[in-house]
Amino acid sequence: MSSTDIPLNSNLGTLTTGNGNPVANNQTSQTAGYYGPTLLQDFHLIDKLAHFDRERIPERVVHARGAGAHGYFEVTKDISHLTCAKFLSEVGKRTPVFTRFSTVSGESGSADTVRDGRGFAVKFYTEEGNWDMVGINMPIFFIRDAMKFPDFVHTQKRDPRTHRKNPDMQWDFWSHAPEALHHVMILFTNRGTPDGYRHMHGYACHTLKLVKEDGSFHYVKWHFRTNQGIKNFRAAEAAALMGTNPDYATQDLFEAIERQEFPSWTVYVQVFSEAEAMKMKYNPFDVTKIVSQKDFPLHEVGRMVLNRNPENYFAEVEQAAFSPSHMVPGIAPSPDRMLQGRLFSYPDTHRHRLGANYLQIPINRPISSVANHQRDGPMCTTDNGGRRPNYEPNSFGGPAQQPQSQEIAAQFHVEGLVRRHTYSITDEDFDQPRALYRLLSPDEQQDLVDNIAGNIALAKPVFQRSILPHLKRIDGEFGGRIEAILKQKNPEL
Repeated sequence: MSSTDIPLNSNLGTLTTGNGNPVANNQTSQTAGYYGPTLLQDFHLIDKLAHFDRERIPERVVHARGAGAHGYFEVTKDISHLTCAKFLSEVGKRTPVFTRFSTVSGESGSADTVRDGRGFAVKFYTEEGNWDMVGINMPIFFIRDAMKFPDFVHTQKRDPRTHRKNPDMQWDFWSHAPEALHHVMILFTNRGTPDGYRHMHGYACHTLKLVKEDGSFHYVKWHFRTNQGIKNFRAAEAAALMGTNPDYATQDLFEAIERQEFPSWTVYVQVFSEAEAMKMKYNPFDVTKIVSQKDFPLHEVGRMVLNRNPENYFAEVEQAAFSPSHMVPGIAPSPDRMLQGRLFSYPDTHRHRLGANYLQIPINRPISSVANHQRDGPMCTTDNGGRRPNYEPNSFGGPAQQPQSQEIAAQFHVEGLVRRHTYSITDEDFDQPRALYRLLSPDEQQDLVDNIAGNIALAKPVFQRSILPHLKRIDGEFGGRIEAILKQKNPEL
């Protein structure tokens, strides 16, 4: 049901100005005579235009193009031995959720079938506050240190001179940061062009912790596996939809829920101890690497179902603000460097985009009570603490720390020299991309080769030459096939 599907001629009350005055005429401005100029005293006109001028808030730097839906998460398997998080405390327990899907690099009005990663963010409204699982549809990411994040995103955005997407920028960057090629390979398979949002998996990507009341913990990787089955477009199909229906994924999700074909995902975790993490061949805090499901199999936790569309896109989807730092007792971060940067960056961008009080917006507001000494700021929608003191400790009462409600965070030992410990590119950075290529079927390998070669061919020869050695280091045949296609297009390469 769209906004135009309400009954015609419905009585929705009296039209008013923003300050509540009834409007006698919404068609005509006040003027000085029939041919005279419009009057500044016409508050309704000025108020209407001034609000219209400010309707657009800054769009997200990344994940601007998105769609969302409400639903619930239900625990199906007991993991209470791993965590004290109350929303995971017993089988059958349901927690309301809001999920937002998105593309990553495109603007708000861009096509949602473009080859790109897909954001997969879930807000759990628990009795202990909100937990935001802020992931994507791929189990890894391009880079492993937040220091590189602005640079990486710039390469996916528009050229600062031409204001066009520039393949030179991305292949130049990837040739200097080849740890990204694992993600690049997944992106250029048909997983990079999913058939809407319902037919893709979601991953937290980062290693997180599940923590018990005594502070002991296990590391986990969260997986959301679609129950609709994986479906992807081939490159030509996705490109055609970009021209004929750039809102395909948004429409598909909305209409499926309206038909009561509620999409669902089974939720799993991989679990490993601190001792096991230290013995792994691949750093489990390097988000460019997966943790083997053969060594650490998936354990079912629950099921997420999306069963209600938003009533208003702006209020519920555009203003939704997710952050990996929104956690609850029993869930904690790991030392993953990319995650550590996101813990700061995400709420920081929300404060810029939505204001310091973004957590008061209904879609972001916890169902649990909020009581603190934060005050004032734009768009405060509460009583702002009333007459109560805005500082603590004080002699007047009010919200105070509760020693008995211990901050349930993992207790772990840290020591070492403070310095910039640089990741080096090693053979291990090419192991998992090589295994991925050899896991693909011949048809999937061909699509991958064609998709990558077709995109590299759009870059200047100097950048084609700089990326080829890395592709050959992944697999000689793989890199050779791409090189052959590029030389057909440019024999002098």
